[in-house]
Amino acid sequence: MIIEIRHYTLHPGRRDEFVDYFERVNRPALRDAGMLVFGPMRDLDDPNKVHWMRAFASLAAREAIKNGFYDGPVWNTKIEHEVMPMIAHFEADVVETTGGFEGFDGQPTL
Repeated sequence: MIIEIRHYTLHPGRRDEFVDYFERVNRPALRDAGMLVFGPMRDLDDPNKVHWMRAFASLAAREAIKNGFYDGPVWNTKIEHEVMPMIAHFEADVVETTGGFEGFDGQPTL
C-alpha cells in the first residue's frame, strides 16, 4: 500500500475553517475519487498546522486516481478555489507499507 502523509501549514487563524471544509467537502470528494483518507488531524504544537493521510493500492493507482481527481470538475470547480487560499504551505511524504503493516484497527492490511 502507498500512503501519502500530508502536512499543511495554514494561514493564521484558518485551521478550524480548513478542518470543517475538509470534513464536509474535501474528504468525501477524495473518497469518491477512490482514495482512502485518514484525517484531518490537528497538530498539537502548532495551531496553524493540520496533517492527514491518503492511501492507494499501488503507485500506478495513486497516479491514476490523483490525475482523475485533480483534472476533474469537482476539484477544479468546487474545491480548489475554496481550500487553496487557506493553505500557506504543504508537503507530502510518500511511503510504502511493509509486509507487517497494520491498519488503525490493528489488523494486517492486504
